Amino acid sequence: MNPVVVVHGGGASCISKDRKERVRQGIIQAATTGYNILKEGGSAVDAVEGAVTVLENDPEFNAGCGSVLNVNGEVEMDASIMSGKDLSSGAVSAVRCIANPIRLARLVMEKTPHCFLTGQGATEFAAAMGIPAVPGEQLVTERNVRHLQKEKQEKAAQKPHQQILGTVGAVALDCTGNVAYATSTGGIVNKMVGRVGDTPCVGSGGYADNGIGAVSTTGHGESILKVNLARLTLFHVEQGKTLEEAAEMSLDYMKCKVKGLGGVIVVSKAGDWAVKWTSAAMPWAAAKDGKLHSGIDLSETSVIDLP
Repeated sequence: MNPVVVVHGGGASCISKDRKERVRQGIIQAATTGYNILKEGGSAVDAVEGAVTVLENDPEFNAGCGSVLNVNGEVEMDASIMSGKDLSSGAVSAVRCIANPIRLARLVMEKTPHCFLTGQGATEFAAAMGIPAVPGEQLVTERNVRHLQKEKQEKAAQKPHQQILGTVGAVALDCTGNVAYATSTGGIVNKMVGRVGDTPCVGSGGYADNGIGAVSTTGHGESILKVNLARLTLFHVEQGKTLEEAAEMSLDYMKCKVKGLGGVIVVSKAGDWAVKWTSAAMPWAAAKDGKLHSGIDLSETSVIDLP
């Protein structure tokens, strides 16, 4: 199989002009990192973890050190990862003081009999696995402090709106035909302490099955949870729809049924890929056959040769 990796930087309401180039470079770096792992013989799981780690380490994205803040001004993060080879998965939710939740999610998958650890249990497991704790304030950016202040003001003024600040995610197909997904997020601004969205929930935040393909989602978490967006997309693929049709049908269903906006990236077992979103923007990049495709807005796609 020719390896493929696709990444997203989250469905977004809008991305300001001054951030666009930084976001573009971050998403390209993530896709390139994942693709290089695949080219060097790494697994699909290695590739999606590697790509998402790049985005968790980039303060421009709502994951890791760029995570948005809860009602108390603290960072609580969710992540999940899944191998399509045997449906093994790992997830963590409401974790604090960890730089890379996706790494912890993979350890849950590989080093425990469980699929999902949360809160204090996840923290204790991280320590047992030798993952260093980082000070909570190290994950807080000035931009997210401003976001929280603005959100509190708008809530006080009772301005209704659906937050779309997204997640980060990746899907991959490796040279042996295995697929995987990884998704990671800081959640939504001003969320209640302990709120968990779609990202760590297998079937909503992502899904991977070698017999079909892999999906990672982004958007309004409560809406994605209600429709099982990732598995729904793959269901349509199973029914014979193209990737584009499957993504469009599942996103339209979520929009019509629960008025939820979001996006999906998907790769098939044959190595085809697609990106779709209903939010205003979604940074994405896809690497295959030595070419890197990328974009942010609906009207724009660029293609460059990879070195």
